[in-house]
Amino acid sequence: MAAAKTSRASFATPLRILTAVPVCDGHDSAVTTINIELARHGLEVIYLGYHQAASAIVRAAIQEDANVVGISSYNGGHIVFFKEVVDQLKKSGNGDIPVFGGGGGTITHGDERLMKRQGTDRIFFAGTPLDDIMNLVKRDYARDAKPNAKFKGDRALARALTIAEENAMTVGGDYSKTSRPKAAPTVQKTGKAPGFVLGVAGPGGAGKSTLIDELTSRFLRSNPTGRIAILANDPSHPDTGGAILGDRVSAIYAQDDRVFFRSLATRGNLTGLSASAPAAIDILKKSGEFDLILVESVGVGQESDPFGIFGKAKKLVDASLFVLAPYYGGLIQLQKIALLNGADLVALNKCDHPMAHTARAEIQARLDQNGKDQMLYPTTAAKHFDPGVDHLFAAIATLAAKNS
Repeated sequence: MAAAKTSRASFATPLRILTAVPVCDGHDSAVTTINIELARHGLEVIYLGYHQAASAIVRAAIQEDANVVGISSYNGGHIVFFKEVVDQLKKSGNGDIPVFGGGGGTITHGDERLMKRQGTDRIFFAGTPLDDIMNLVKRDYARDAKPNAKFKGDRALARALTIAEENAMTVGGDYSKTSRPKAAPTVQKTGKAPGFVLGVAGPGGAGKSTLIDELTSRFLRSNPTGRIAILANDPSHPDTGGAILGDRVSAIYAQDDRVFFRSLATRGNLTGLSASAPAAIDILKKSGEFDLILVESVGVGQESDPFGIFGKAKKLVDASLFVLAPYYGGLIQLQKIALLNGADLVALNKCDHPMAHTARAEIQARLDQNGKDQMLYPTTAAKHFDPGVDHLFAAIATLAAKNS
């Protein structure tokens, strides 16, 4: 794993677009269609979800260093809502992030004229061909990610991560060459010690994102002044290079200013992480902003080692958590999963499932065979205040304290 392989020789730098549906808008069928089409055209779509407040959209746009924000609105409140998003971006010093949107038949041409005067960049009306939307978005909202001394706080940090992503693409995903990002903007350091880094891996559908969100809630309650960072990795499509980065949909507690959440696309890297992940972790640690840094891999397979815990490359995290759901397919499948040998913590999530009782016994027996005193933490992250998640967070806090 000294040099991570890529599925394509190179990707052009994808345009990153944040999409969302406003508060009181009860469905996302239209924006889902647009998201898929954008990804098919090679864009990285960070989808925030529906029923989103203007403040949540602005926070996400800043932390994701989005090229543009796209809003799908059908509830009739578009004139006020779009203006609020634009105004909050300007007030926070991030007015360079443009806003466009659409709303079927609810946004009239008269509304559009007023919304443009208020700062909305463009409205796409019902009947606009999808290809026209894609071409205009790619033409009008592409930009070079350069250091910008005017950026402060989370935006400066976000731009440093963007540059690290672009640098990683130029060296073909070689971890050794991305551990120190070139030309990254200086991020103001707080003087605090680097935060504890926990890698979270597991197969797709195990509930990693929801579990991370519940762990975030525990952190916020137990650390009234601390900050937490989350690096969420999702796969890029191997054909177009586009991606739908959807982990923010599960991130309820990321709507807190003490949470820094950044989505990363793998961009052809086959390790389960973006090739920029080592540099991104390095940037977050050296900023001194965060007490805890969670790094979520894409859904991994049986031989995966995204964090280098087996010593074949530089270990990227201080500890690792492996998450399984009860429906893993039987004992032989457990025997094949390499990360069960090396994970510091193992969680059996979705323990409200009928197969959970049997799964718990089988996984614990598998861990006992390792002879490493590994504990299994049964969790049901979909339930708020789950005691299993409480126990898991306490174990993470203990590891962090030992590491400090």
